[in-house]
Amino acid sequence: MNDHPLVPADFTVPRELVAEGFRLEPLGEQHNTSDLLAWTSSIDHIHATPGWTGTWPPGEGMSPEQNRADLRRHAADFEHRRGFTYTVLDPSDGEVIGCVYIYPDSEHPSATKVSSWVRADRAHLDAPLYRAVAGWLAEAWPLREVRYTPR
Repeated sequence: MNDHPLVPADFTVPRELVAEGFRLEPLGEQHNTSDLLAWTSSIDHIHATPGWTGTWPPGEGMSPEQNRADLRRHAADFEHRRGFTYTVLDPSDGEVIGCVYIYPDSEHPSATKVSSWVRADRAHLDAPLYRAVAGWLAEAWPLREVRYTPR
C-alpha cells in the first residue's frame, strides 16, 4: 500500500458530490449494514461492471465484522489522503446504492485509478455516476491522469 498522499496537503478534499439520483459522501463505519447489503445483493453485477477487476467482492460474502474492518481501512486511507472511497447514497432514503474508489494506480504510478459500482437494482445509474464522477474529478481535483473505464 502506498503511504504517500494522493493529493497535495493544501487541497481541500470534497466531502460530497450531489447529482441527479444519487449523493456521494466519504465511506465510513456508519454505512456498514447498508453497504454490506448493497454489495452482497449485487456481486455478479459488480463483477460485470466495466473496469472492475480483482477478487472483490468475494463470492462467499463477508461477515458484518469483516466488512466493518474494510470500511475502517477505507476511512483511514481517506483521513491520511492515500485514497478516497465514497459511498453512493440514494438521496431520498440514504441507503447505500454503490461506491466510488479513487486510489493511486499500482500499474501506472503517475496515474489515479478510479472504479465504481452500483447495486444491480440501480444499474441505470452506472453511466450517470461515471459521467458525474469523471467531470467532478476533472474540474475539482488536482489529479494529473485519471484512469476510469467509460460506461
